[in-house]
Amino acid sequence: MNNEPAAGNSPSEPGIQKSGAEIVIDALEKEGVEVVFGFPGGAIIDVFDRLNQSDRFEFILTRHEQGATHMADGYARATGKVGVVIVTSGPGATNTITGLANAMMDSIPIVVISGQVPTSMIGNDAFQEADVVGISRPVSKHNYLVQTVEELPVLLKNSFHIARTGRPGPVVIDIPKDIQKAVLKNYSYPEKPDLPGYHVQMEPRIENVKTAWELIRAAERPLIYAGGGVINSNAAEELLRFATETNIPVTTTFMGLGAFPENHPLSLLMLGMHGTVYANRAIQSCDLLIAIGARFDDRVTGKIDEFAPHAKIIHMDIDPSSISKNVPVDVDIVGDIQCILRNLNKMIVPCNTKEWVKQITEWKRQFPLWYNHHEDDEIIMPQHVIQMIDQLADDDAIICSEVGQNQMWAAQYYTFTKPRTWISSGGLGTMGFGFPAALGAQRGFPGRMVIDVAGDGSIQMNIQELATAIYYNLPVKIIILNNGWLGMVRQWQDLFYAKNYSGTNLTRPCSKTDAAQSSPTDWTNIDYVPDFSKLSEPYGCWGRKVTKRGELEEAMRECLACDRVAILDVRISREENVYPMVPANASLNQMIQGMA
Repeated sequence: MNNEPAAGNSPSEPGIQKSGAEIVIDALEKEGVEVVFGFPGGAIIDVFDRLNQSDRFEFILTRHEQGATHMADGYARATGKVGVVIVTSGPGATNTITGLANAMMDSIPIVVISGQVPTSMIGNDAFQEADVVGISRPVSKHNYLVQTVEELPVLLKNSFHIARTGRPGPVVIDIPKDIQKAVLKNYSYPEKPDLPGYHVQMEPRIENVKTAWELIRAAERPLIYAGGGVINSNAAEELLRFATETNIPVTTTFMGLGAFPENHPLSLLMLGMHGTVYANRAIQSCDLLIAIGARFDDRVTGKIDEFAPHAKIIHMDIDPSSISKNVPVDVDIVGDIQCILRNLNKMIVPCNTKEWVKQITEWKRQFPLWYNHHEDDEIIMPQHVIQMIDQLADDDAIICSEVGQNQMWAAQYYTFTKPRTWISSGGLGTMGFGFPAALGAQRGFPGRMVIDVAGDGSIQMNIQELATAIYYNLPVKIIILNNGWLGMVRQWQDLFYAKNYSGTNLTRPCSKTDAAQSSPTDWTNIDYVPDFSKLSEPYGCWGRKVTKRGELEEAMRECLACDRVAILDVRISREENVYPMVPANASLNQMIQGMA
């Protein structure tokens, strides 16, 4: 559920005076912030002048502002707390935009505090001036330009409240330099936000819950479709009880992985474009679809007018604007998912789903996830790498990913049994997200194993954060599925664009002849490909390259046992595609199940 911080929320001592910069620091302390990610600059230097005087939170200096927003995002996903970023004006603030859009799409609570040029210079094209409020408006839940020091305390309070409540999301508060210097007399930090037009419906209408239960009880082929809202609401326990006591199968979205244990007999794993065949068959065959904290995005529905054609739909969500936005529903229940399920669980009894579960079990047997196993010891299949991570990682490991084929293989072949153990860019698909997000998760849980499953394309987009990882002793394990391609784009070129591999080859053939004759099949005739294990030398981390399957387990064990940042560069089969796959604009019935 969305709660204000339990501690550190009492008002400041009345009658004291503080500068705007001091108010920012006091707000961070009162909101219970543990860590701040960011990068300094002239327009925010007054806040930084006070930043290192607080012993209540740690500041982590990132090597790029985009890295800072992704770290705050990863921290928020892993801990359930608000991630915080502080950056300067102009390019400092604009470098956070991708991270804001990523958090917005995936409903992640972060607060970005940016410096701004003095109020008298706004609009004059001053040095490092940018319209941060205008630029960030489409990619944030809310934003503020602070105009007086008097309004600063309540706007800071509002920012944290908006970020963490309702459907979570990013909030930007832009603070001009003169307001950071200005002094407020009789300062106290507000106990409550001042948001008369902002209301979050936590408790559902009980009439709607009863109507939903009547549909559930009457259904013969009900199916639960659980999304990231279950995790945001900390409702995994309630979902498990609801599913097991009603005996209704569960499929999860990409963002919902971990919301329901995938080793449970009722689990159908992930649905959608790269979901399991049996999950998608269940969607297309069910007579009742119970959507819990999910938003019916295009990667789930496929061709939308052929999605769940036989089903009535119940939709539970905290965000009323999501209801019937993409798919019309029969019963809507607006409220916090944990509150909804707790009310629903008071009514439940076992449902008559024995034959339905039997049918799904048979589909599981007929259509398991599979891939070609090469007998040649020289070839490493990417799915095998993920299965080995699954086998060797700690039970409470946090798995992060970059974006592309590596991301989908991790989602398919790692067994997620707990919420907040899967951190990946869902809605925006941000390459370069996984590694800094992993650092944020590691800072949130210093004692846990955190693994970033990466591709050789994505990892290079924020690789500078290796310096951050080493400096702050954040021992993330980076396992690179290196196929020498921008793999997912190459896969689409392979399947739908007549193998015209334009702009996707990250290697260099030995000669023009080799380039003309080269195929995505193997590593022969290649003159250049980055050896990421060599980064251990300049950065001071552990590194190893693996080219043969027989070497993989030993190297993986060594990587995961390492007490510092580790990079395992695994040269995988270059031609492997992600299957199953629903082509764009196709029905879930039209899955490509793989190539023999």
